[in-house]
Amino acid sequence: MTGTIMTLSNHDIEQAAARIREAERSGVACLPLTPDYPGCTTADAYAVQEANTVHAIAAGRKLAGRKIGLTSRAVQAQLGVDQPDFGVLFADMAIADGEEVSYSRLLQPKLEGEIAFVLGKTLDSSDITLTSVIDAVEYCLPAIEIVDSRIADWKIGIFDTIADNASSGLYVLGTTPRRIAQVDLRLCGMVVEHRGEAVSTGAGLACLGNPLNATLWLARKMIEVGRPLGEGDTILSGALGPMVAAERGEVYEVRINGLGSVRAIMSR
Repeated sequence: MTGTIMTLSNHDIEQAAARIREAERSGVACLPLTPDYPGCTTADAYAVQEANTVHAIAAGRKLAGRKIGLTSRAVQAQLGVDQPDFGVLFADMAIADGEEVSYSRLLQPKLEGEIAFVLGKTLDSSDITLTSVIDAVEYCLPAIEIVDSRIADWKIGIFDTIADNASSGLYVLGTTPRRIAQVDLRLCGMVVEHRGEAVSTGAGLACLGNPLNATLWLARKMIEVGRPLGEGDTILSGALGPMVAAERGEVYEVRINGLGSVRAIMSR
């Protein structure tokens, strides 16, 4: 599956986008998209994602940033790709630390511990470097991404997950902002705790070697697609450890060395 050539017609793209929207509206996951679109490419998948982004903005939803997925080399190999993917963060996807997460908004949620970056500058130069990204980051926060899939039973290929906004759901940001110079972003340890037990562990190096590397990839990619990252954008930089199923009525806490903690309180 290539990433530069499109094979689907506009009709197919709109049809696939509508299937995802209907699954989200109804709360009933749809069958995987890939079997119905043989020869589909990652470019086609992003076109489906963009169609739903345009639809959401027209309906009044506000962009808040981007999320990065597939930052694990092992998961990339499993899905047959050689780079991460990205999805859109809308303002109404943000949940405050300690605020109850409405389970009714989700279909089959899982959660991940991540580092979020908030930008203080726009990244729109054609020659972005890692130092450009470091200079643009205002601060970082501990974060929980509540990933979700509109595809039944998480039976996803790369086309399905990209088209489905990179399997996005909701996200929770911590309230302890840190300058990136205060945190060892490569070696900082992360743990997800549930009922006092560690259910997922990891570190910054699990995210393309460093979450800043993933953010650099995203900044370049967003210029390529004509939607550069802007001042105030929130970036979920990718999972630091394995996903954990998010159960009704349960509380999950993510702790990241040097960054503090953040909780997801799932409603019943």
